Amino acid sequence: MFQAEVKSKIGEDISILLRLDNHPWNYLCECGDASNLTVKELQNCKAIFISHTHIDHFVNFDSVLRHQIGIQRRIIICGPKGIANQVQSRIKSYTWNLIEKGAITYEIREYVLEGRIIIYEIEPPIWDLVKIKETEGMVIYEDKSFKVSSILLDHKIPTLAYKFQGEDAIKIDIESSGFRGGKWVRELKEAFEKDERDLIISIGDKDYKSEDLFHLLHVQQGDSLGIIMDHAANEENHKKIKHHFYRCRQVFIESFYKAEDKEQARLNYHSYSTMSGRIMKESEIKDPIPVHFSRKYDEDEIKELISEFELELQNKTEADKS
Repeated sequence: MFQAEVKSKIGEDISILLRLDNHPWNYLCECGDASNLTVKELQNCKAIFISHTHIDHFVNFDSVLRHQIGIQRRIIICGPKGIANQVQSRIKSYTWNLIEKGAITYEIREYVLEGRIIIYEIEPPIWDLVKIKETEGMVIYEDKSFKVSSILLDHKIPTLAYKFQGEDAIKIDIESSGFRGGKWVRELKEAFEKDERDLIISIGDKDYKSEDLFHLLHVQQGDSLGIIMDHAANEENHKKIKHHFYRCRQVFIESFYKAEDKEQARLNYHSYSTMSGRIMKESEIKDPIPVHFSRKYDEDEIKELISEFELELQNKTEADKS
């Protein structure tokens, strides 16, 4: 299961840290306020996901870099078109005469168009940007236990929204099966995955046909979590969100303005409290969380904004009532 924590202060630039149960690494979404991120968390980060490079989403990349130099690992950076040059520019603004090759390697994945990704590599001390390859598809990052897919949203510039999707898992309840555990469990799961119904499974001194044991197994659906940052509250963006994040367990969604400021939201290609709540309701998100609020609001106004979001989730539409 994914565990996400907003690391930025409530009125500051956004930063969210993700972890996965029984997984050695963590994942950083956005490089806003980094004051609540520890050195250990940044050094244990395997990939960074940036929606776009407006200052409030990228301003603390330098702090991330500062703590990762010297860990001697490859770290993935995912972002929209142009992020490779922007990362290189930020890095090359410093002097690196005491840093040797191998101190760190950044692999930068640019989601340049819907379904097209260009991958670069950059490392010290020269920090030349080297194009590695191009790939196709919506999946921008993949691990053995989950994958991350992306869509482009309109914020007057393209911004990336990310969905973390865990792999389905085959589970067995040993206690209620009447058997002791053993290698037969792995053999049975493999037979189930490959649909090998006539495979002989030995448990103790007795043989069984795999199909006769399949009732002991069940498929546990993989967990899902979404990160939706700056986007205009318009029909095209909402259509994409509903399609890509439908029934996602948890989604963090930008709710930059209060409802009374929706005209300002429209002019600045942002979403606002009630509209973010509505699209989460229509997308049937189990646990939607409003984040990333305008710095013009004080703490009480942010509480009002969150209340507007939550009230919209509770409102019943005519379709719901029928």
